[in-house]
Order: sequence, then C-alpha cells, then structure tokens
Amino acid sequence: MKKFFQFDELGTNYRREFIGGLTTFLSMAYILFVNPNTLAMTSIPDLPAEMRMDTGAIFTATAIAAAVGSLLMGLIAKYPIALAPGMGLNAFFSFTVVLTMGVPWQTALSGVLVSGLIFILLTLSGLRERIINSIPAELKFAVSAGIGLFITFVGFQNAGIIVNNDATLVGLGDLTNPQTLLAIFGIFVTVILMVRGVKGGIFYGMLITAIIGMLTQQIAVPDKVVGAIPSLAPTFGQAFMNLDQIFTVQMLVVILTFLFVDFFDTAGTLVGVANQAGLMKDNKLPRAGKALFADSAATVVGSVLGTSTTTSYVESSAGVAAGARSGFASVVTAAFFLLALFFSPLLGVITSAVTAPALIIVGALMVSSLGKIDWGRFEIAVPAFLTIITMPLAYSIATGIAIGFIFYPITMIMKGKAKDIHPVMYGLFVIFILYFIFLV
Repeated sequence: MKKFFQFDELGTNYRREFIGGLTTFLSMAYILFVNPNTLAMTSIPDLPAEMRMDTGAIFTATAIAAAVGSLLMGLIAKYPIALAPGMGLNAFFSFTVVLTMGVPWQTALSGVLVSGLIFILLTLSGLRERIINSIPAELKFAVSAGIGLFITFVGFQNAGIIVNNDATLVGLGDLTNPQTLLAIFGIFVTVILMVRGVKGGIFYGMLITAIIGMLTQQIAVPDKVVGAIPSLAPTFGQAFMNLDQIFTVQMLVVILTFLFVDFFDTAGTLVGVANQAGLMKDNKLPRAGKALFADSAATVVGSVLGTSTTTSYVESSAGVAAGARSGFASVVTAAFFLLALFFSPLLGVITSAVTAPALIIVGALMVSSLGKIDWGRFEIAVPAFLTIITMPLAYSIATGIAIGFIFYPITMIMKGKAKDIHPVMYGLFVIFILYFIFLV
C-alpha cells in the first residue's frame, strides 16, 4: 500500500496521512448537518410538504456521497483531496431551483445527474481545458464571490439577524430573540476558532453552539447519540425517474449552472490544494483528468442517492497543512464519513441557529476571490460586479451568472475588444437573453 500511494516519493507515512485525513474530515464534517437543513429548507416555515426533502435521507446521501467521492479521489487520482456535496450549490438547488423556480426537487436531482454525466463526458473527451479557457478568469472569480455573498445572506436570514422589512425590503432583526442570540454567539465562537487557526474550526463552532443551545434550553437534548442509519428510500433513484422533465430551457439553465459552478470550483480547488501540497509539476496538475473524473463520478452517485452536486472541498487544505500528501489521506476521510452515518440522532440538535454561523463563515472564505478581479478595467468590473451583487439581491445564483454573462460581451465590444471574446461567450450571451425573455 505504501508503494501504491508513493509514500517514499512524497516523503510521508501512515501517521501523517491518517492525521491529515482526520483533520480534513473535521474541517468539513459540518456539511453532514448543514446539507440536510439546506436541501430540506428547514428554515422556511409553512412550506408544502412535497417541496421538502427528507432530512434523514439527505444525511445518509451526504455521508455516502462524500465517502464515495473521497475514496475515488484517493484511489484513482491519489490526491489528498476530499469531496462532499458543495456549499453554494446546495443553496442554489434549494432556494433558486426548487423554491424560486418551482422545480420539483426530484427533477432538480435529475438536473444534477445530467450535469455530472456531462462533466464525465467533457473530462473523457479532453474538452475541459477549452471550456475553462473560454470563460474569463474575472467572471469565474465573480461567480465564486457572488455565491459567497448569497450563502452569507441565507445564513443571516436563518439566524434572524436580517429579516423582511416592508419599508426597506430587508432590515435588522430582533437581536434579543434567544435563537438569534444563539446564532450570534456561534458566529463569534467560530470566528475566534478560525482566527486562531484551529483545524475544523467551523465544525467545532457548530458543536459548541449546539451544546450552549442545549444548556440554555434553546435546543432539545437528543435522547441518544448513536442510532440506526436513516433510510435512503425517500430520495434514492428519484433522479432517474424524472429525466423526462429536464428537456426545457429552464432546466437547461439549471443544468448549465450546476455544471459551470462545479466545473470551475473543482478546478480551482484541485490546483490550489495540489500547489499547497507541492504536487504541481511544471505548473501543471498531474492526473488532472483522473481527479476530475472522480469529482464528476461522485456527483452522479450523489444525485442517485439524493443530494446536490458533490465537489472537491477546499477544506482539504487543512489536511495538507497537517501533513497529508497522498491519496491515502482521502481514504481515511472517506472512512470517517462512513463512520459518521451512525450519528444521525445529532441532526435534531443542528438547528438553523447552529448552521447559520457555518454559512456566514464559508461565505466569508469564498469572497476572497474578489481580490483577484482587476477592478481597474471598467469593462471587466461591470459584469463582475453585477454578477456578484445580483446573486444575493435577486436571491438567485443563476440570475447573477446570467446578468454577468450578458454584460461581459457588451462591455468588451464597446471597449473595442470584440476579438478577445471567446465564441462560447457569445453563445452563452444568446442563451441568457432568451432565459430572461421566456422564463423570468
């Protein structure tokens, strides 16, 4: 096994890989509890039952998808990079596709499945590089930052810090509300842990907040910690049963958004973590195709099980910092996700007040890409800014992407740089114009 994972070449050992894999798991374990609450939209009252997914099934699907994805990444690509259903994409799935567009969650899962299959084909065909290069870097950074603002806004809402205001659309909530105070406490604790460089700070922040919630009687104490694995029956296979519903322009936009965000988020994470681990060679990522295949295959598996897009996690950098250098660390992370299946009773203590700080902090991490945008070029600044600001204001990631991709060709042409625009961008310009004409 040491030879398979190239321990000697990478200067690592079982102990370093185990600690690295465990550190990565702790850094991203919050997704086990945030994802079910997000996809089931537990923070939204009076939602029709048919619009809510089963939280127990999502918990199981999340853990298995993360385990399968991490295992594939470790065994096929041999990278210390773990996977799980992605933050941002799960919010897009729930609050944009299901809640705003009115697409049944079963059909939305079909969209995730198709996007994963397309991702596999693009990876196997070698078209990945061409598509990545067709999208301007600034717009990629803008999409990431916009999603960060969007999920932060969702976090503030879930915490009751930002609420509806008839006069100003939004306003400050009742900060004396016990649930809101619990969420604010969680934000402070998580920020302190992150600033101090505590590995798994987000996870520990949720844990501490949940404990304080139970001590102050704001959260019901569970009657047990370990329990039977929740059934996948409510969500398993639904992605296959609704494939005939995806042949619409609306679902085409949804599928493209799933594909686009996962595509570039994965590429950025792979390059960033591999570079941190010293695995880049001549500024290129070895086995990039295998890594992308593992990512896309995990998305297909996750959609069949019943969860939104599975993607590579930047939290893997925590494991690399702890010593992980090989795919064995990802195998360790996968094992911990499978072990976590037996702790589903804890789902009851992970309320909106507990998950809100995680959403807010993850959003803060995602907006770091703002610094990579050349704000001195107005033709770039306008589409980037509109992409970013529209996502939270329109409460739609897809709308933000559409507006940014419409304005980019316009500003570039007016600047006299029409030749710098890739043909793919002109095609997306037309698609998104039609999207606003016929669907919005």
